[in-house]
Amino acid sequence: MMKAPLGAFLARNPFPHAWTDGLFYREKMRAIHRVAPERVGDRGARILEIGGGRSGLARLLYPDADVVTIDVDFALHGQGPAGAASSFVCGDARRLPFPDGIFDAVTLFDVLEHIPEDGLAATEALRVARPEGAVLVSTPNTDWRYPFYGFMKRLCPPEAELMASWGHVRRGYSVQELTRLFGASPERSATFINPVTSFYHDVAFSRLGRRGRKIAYALSAPVVSIGYLAHRPGAPGSETAFAWRR
Repeated sequence: MMKAPLGAFLARNPFPHAWTDGLFYREKMRAIHRVAPERVGDRGARILEIGGGRSGLARLLYPDADVVTIDVDFALHGQGPAGAASSFVCGDARRLPFPDGIFDAVTLFDVLEHIPEDGLAATEALRVARPEGAVLVSTPNTDWRYPFYGFMKRLCPPEAELMASWGHVRRGYSVQELTRLFGASPERSATFINPVTSFYHDVAFSRLGRRGRKIAYALSAPVVSIGYLAHRPGAPGSETAFAWRR
């Protein structure tokens, strides 16, 4: 199955206000697209999206694939974009209810940092991937912080409060830590949310009302737009997308 064209993929950004509040999510989608294989499997390719109850990114990335979404919360069933999954399974990433080697690709987009036994989740993802199958991951880096800009602290909730509301059990990962979890160095990687575009991320999750956020976005748009357009996969960023080949 072929990967969706970049433009079509980004146009399906499920986050509201994709060019302002949702710019950080657009950045993540672009990084994921950069590391994802051009095609996975053949006709009838199967993809497992772990923890994708709200996003449905796997289906947006490979729109013609047979996508299975697994999430611990059944209430998330149907909350992703229309047609996000062929089927939904309520289950645990640490104990996947699938036989070995049945998926052409497995995705863990912003999932590992929520799982205490992350090594079990990584092992399970590799187990259910077919030989030469892809495992795609996105995660914050160990130096992720919020707000990125110190002058925003009085306008933003404390970092601990934000991470607790997101259900994080750790800040993020270094490449070395992920290499240990998956038993090999990633085949490809691409960073996102760089020191310039971090300002939009700070504003998006600040206590500012919609009007205040719109003003902040408008005033900084020329600089942030350049930061977004000029960003390259190996440039500094607070989060990263990775690809492994089983």
